[in-house]
Amino acid sequence: MAKKTTVYDIARELNITVSTVSRALNNISTISESTRKAVLETAKRLNYRPNKIASSLTSGKTYTIGVLIPTAQIQFFASVVHALELSLKSFGYSILLYQTNESLTAEKNGITTLLEAQVDGIVASMSLETKDPSHFEKVKEEGKPLIIFDRTHNDLQCPMVKIDDLHAGYIATKHLLDEGYQKIAYITTKHTIKIFKERYEGYLHALQEAGLVANPGYTIRGELNVEGGYNGTHQLLKLRERPDAIIGGDDYVALGIIKALHDKNIIPPEIGVIGFANQNFSEHIIPSLSTIDQQALKIGTACAKMFLQIIEQAPTLRTEQAPVVIEPLLLARESTNRKNK
Repeated sequence: MAKKTTVYDIARELNITVSTVSRALNNISTISESTRKAVLETAKRLNYRPNKIASSLTSGKTYTIGVLIPTAQIQFFASVVHALELSLKSFGYSILLYQTNESLTAEKNGITTLLEAQVDGIVASMSLETKDPSHFEKVKEEGKPLIIFDRTHNDLQCPMVKIDDLHAGYIATKHLLDEGYQKIAYITTKHTIKIFKERYEGYLHALQEAGLVANPGYTIRGELNVEGGYNGTHQLLKLRERPDAIIGGDDYVALGIIKALHDKNIIPPEIGVIGFANQNFSEHIIPSLSTIDQQALKIGTACAKMFLQIIEQAPTLRTEQAPVVIEPLLLARESTNRKNK
């Protein structure tokens, strides 16, 4: 196996001190431009790679951020990670990604794995199985910044970034009401996750504001996927008084709703359908899906900004930082376009 190039090799090659090489590689202003250029060119020619572990012993930083997400298969989480990485890259940080696949056990293992990798902090969104978030306290106990995004929890005291989920549920329902729908059903997750509870509360608030009473039979709690939407819709269509619109807990649920309606030769907006997240497919299916955009890029950018503030300027913000709440956006498309049909 080829010997790894070190700063000693560069110093020997240029007949300069190791400390000079180190200062040049770290762009210290006391080094002349000619020396810095010579060091960088030699480092490149010798295929030098910095030893982050050794550097961290000196600086106390690895310039690596741990990112914990439920799944990268959902476009929302992938977009948050993209924006986060892009924002941190110019500050010399890279990310180490861990997927929990909606498992509490995997989430706990992920936290341990990222801390063992000596990350400088963790940005995370909780799994659907997470009811007690106490395992996240381990991050704070090690003195590292912890930022929770999207799926937040009242029992965890740390900086958070999210959309206004109560308002998201409200505007989704209000849009259906404005389109003339009155019997609005809701298919959501069986898991007790804060954001989904808040969206449902927004749904109830919009109905109440319109003088309507929520029909208990119109609420289906199941799996947050295509199958959950599909099965829930068939259940709703068996009711004596079937709904005239259905809200899906996310766009995958909404896709399952549309699929089930097609089985019965019902094409939205005959029965209106709206989801959450604005997945890539939402705009391109037939009919195109109305949805609530969760502002993934803004959330990722806000997480990066918050992390840099905490680690570079204000350690007290690790617990005192107020949540960043971003307004959701309604994207009205064909699946709810009843008035103009």
